[in-house]
Amino acid sequence: MSAAKTGSSCKSNQKRRNGMMNSRMFKSVLAVGAILMATASSASAQTSTAQGVKTLVLVHGAWSNSSSWSKVIPLLEAGGFHVVAVQLPLTSLVDDVAAVKRALALEDGPVLLVAHSYGGAVITEAGTDPKVAGLVYIAAVAPDRGESAFGLITSVATPVGAELRPDSMGFLKLTPKGIAEDFAQGLSTSEISVLTATQAPTNVAAMKGEVTTPAWKSKPSFYVIAARDRTISPELEATMAKKINATTITIPSPHVVMLAEPAQLTAFIAGAAAKAAQN
Repeated sequence: MSAAKTGSSCKSNQKRRNGMMNSRMFKSVLAVGAILMATASSASAQTSTAQGVKTLVLVHGAWSNSSSWSKVIPLLEAGGFHVVAVQLPLTSLVDDVAAVKRALALEDGPVLLVAHSYGGAVITEAGTDPKVAGLVYIAAVAPDRGESAFGLITSVATPVGAELRPDSMGFLKLTPKGIAEDFAQGLSTSEISVLTATQAPTNVAAMKGEVTTPAWKSKPSFYVIAARDRTISPELEATMAKKINATTITIPSPHVVMLAEPAQLTAFIAGAAAKAAQN
């Protein structure tokens, strides 16, 4: 064999050996990378669980709007939470649930749903979303299948009922007296004036919308009873909290707990977020 052919053969063999070596090295790098990624993913999951749920979606109630969370949002954000306050159309339960689901679709999860008053019916229906880790009810209704906010609230009479006024389009509003004495009693005059001016008319269809699949049957739940509530009976609130097997506290507050006792409420929500991550 000539020297030229021998040299060519040696170079060819060397290329094959280098190619095999590079292939083995590449596979080794991939294997190590996979191990590192798995380890990082596991560590991230453990950290997430340890820190609790960090995304909160807040859902207001009837005769209100998303600004009702104005005192709580800064406190929650100062605690490291990402907060989204949904604006409900209050036209029907279906429409309101759709609004919450749109908000959930924009978040990565896990998410803690927090609701006030009628908003409890909304999160009971919307909370079956797989991103939802838990439900927090604040002086809120917690309907079972086939139940509505209207049916629950009117099952135990409260003073606010006499202060509701319907319009020709099927929407209800509270009188100034109803807001001052039964909805937000104890708040400052200026706060009551703002609530009166900004209250959102609520359609009877929304209040009478029936829940189909109660999320509290499959998700951990938390409940705040407002001891001075004149809109939803505190006794009814306690009954609902027990029925859904919720972790419960009682706060000496009127119906609008988030405006009357924002610090206590924030602490409870933060605790719920930590516990929800453990389930």
